[in-house]
Amino acid sequence: MTDPNFLTQAKRVLDIEREAINGLYDSIDERFGQACALMLRCSGRVVVTGMGKSGHIGGKIAATLASTGTPAFFVHPGEASHGDLGMITKQDVVLAISNSGETSEIVSIIPVLKRLNVPLIAMTGRPDSTLATLADVHINVAVKEEACPLGLAPTASTTATLVMGDALAVSLLHARGFTADDFALSHPGGSLGKRLLLRVADIMHAGERVPRVQGKAIISEALLEMSRKGLGMTTIVDSNNNLLGIFTDGDLRRILDQRVDVHSVTIDQVMTARCTTAHPDMLAAEALQLMESRKINGLIVVADQQPIGAFNMHDLLQAGVI
Repeated sequence: MTDPNFLTQAKRVLDIEREAINGLYDSIDERFGQACALMLRCSGRVVVTGMGKSGHIGGKIAATLASTGTPAFFVHPGEASHGDLGMITKQDVVLAISNSGETSEIVSIIPVLKRLNVPLIAMTGRPDSTLATLADVHINVAVKEEACPLGLAPTASTTATLVMGDALAVSLLHARGFTADDFALSHPGGSLGKRLLLRVADIMHAGERVPRVQGKAIISEALLEMSRKGLGMTTIVDSNNNLLGIFTDGDLRRILDQRVDVHSVTIDQVMTARCTTAHPDMLAAEALQLMESRKINGLIVVADQQPIGAFNMHDLLQAGVI
């Protein structure tokens, strides 16, 4: 049996963290806008730094900024004092995260940032802290209480910081006119990137791998071509290689039910004319949507009325589109 205290405590955490997020509304003010403007004008990179749990949150914020059009990376403040400050240039902006605003590893590098004249954005829970007062812009992420009943483990405060980081990233995304295609360019290996970048031409079978028979070929010849090419279909073409139609495994089952003689009837009598086709520049994801809407398992790729490629659901699966 589940201990009811588990459920009670879990709901308590959600209530506290929900309130912490709601409390951020007042921090979306002119200082938030100034921080966005600094990062938008930055000709270098946004350098995010933070210690401990704030550092973990900072790493995620840096990754979100970088993947949404704002070049960014994370620098550990402890390592910064031992050489990694060389990674920060005069063209950069620093986003420093510390709930207390007194993290010694961060405070100790502020004089160097000032000498470099690097803009400093602070994200803390204490507007009167050293970090907040020395920063060019301060964003307040204070919370009333931590979800930890001891008030020690960073919980609601890290959630609030993460949400504020997302607010910065998305605000900058809109300001830059960042699109889904831009996002895909930084995620080419992920499933999203494949859905946004992969074209039909990238996955289709082309050249001699495209199944095709003449319209006056008998059905048995078409079946042999389907077996050789292994796509569960064949294109039907005229003497000029123009597409006349398609014949699929589904069509075969239909004509067998009708007791059609596959050794005497020509394929143009049983093919599906005016079939659904794709073009090579179509997104693979669009092709998938088309196939699902038409309830078909394969598509012929056509250019200038001639079949230049073919693919099926298995090809989309292998490409990671599904």
